Amino acid sequence: MKKLSVIVPAFNEAATLSVVLEKIRNVVLIDEMTCEVIVVDDCSTDATAAVFAAYRDAHPGFPLQYLRNETNQGKGYSIVRGIQQASGDYVIVQDADLEYDPEEYNLLLRPMALGQADVVYGSRFMGGSPHRILFFWHSLGNRFLTFISNMATNLNLTDMETGYKLFRRELIAGIRLVEKRFGFEPEVTAKISRVPGIRIYEVGISYYGRTYAEGKKINWRDGLKAIYCILYYNYIRR
Repeated sequence: MKKLSVIVPAFNEAATLSVVLEKIRNVVLIDEMTCEVIVVDDCSTDATAAVFAAYRDAHPGFPLQYLRNETNQGKGYSIVRGIQQASGDYVIVQDADLEYDPEEYNLLLRPMALGQADVVYGSRFMGGSPHRILFFWHSLGNRFLTFISNMATNLNLTDMETGYKLFRRELIAGIRLVEKRFGFEPEVTAKISRVPGIRIYEVGISYYGRTYAEGKKINWRDGLKAIYCILYYNYIRR
């Protein structure tokens, strides 16, 4: 029986963490697949740790792990730490902020379960699923970053920056990832694109984006960093 490892990087997500965990717990995965959840707390200063502990105590049969970074390191660092701890056949990243819906895991898992894919990206820019209407420039920035990433990797992704990426565990565990913050997305895309024989799929997903007032953390500086990472990991440090 196959197993999915769900990595949940969390920084000051006390308001939504228990809701996300409950959504994950209620998902019925295809092919009777089982699930483990690894929460990586990036040195939160709110009640994230207490919320996790309360949820774990209320659901003793649900396979949950909790890791805490001693200092704030960034999302990329937390994801890599979760990958190192994962024991599933597949690994997916689940943000703790409710922007992505765990009910859609099976959309990403299906090409993998059929033996057709090694990596599956969930695209916010394809398909007919619901998308919250928010920021024009943020959307344009995501498309621009995807465009220049595609030029460098020779892939034809529609959403390189998506938070939903599903990997075969042995594949992603074998790739050395060094970006600690939001540079994770362009770095991992650059590096998987060079794996011989890699099979990358993309499926449409829904997106329930947050405003900055609601806790969204990425900003224009992260966009500049992403451009640097695209150039660096595709042309300089290959």
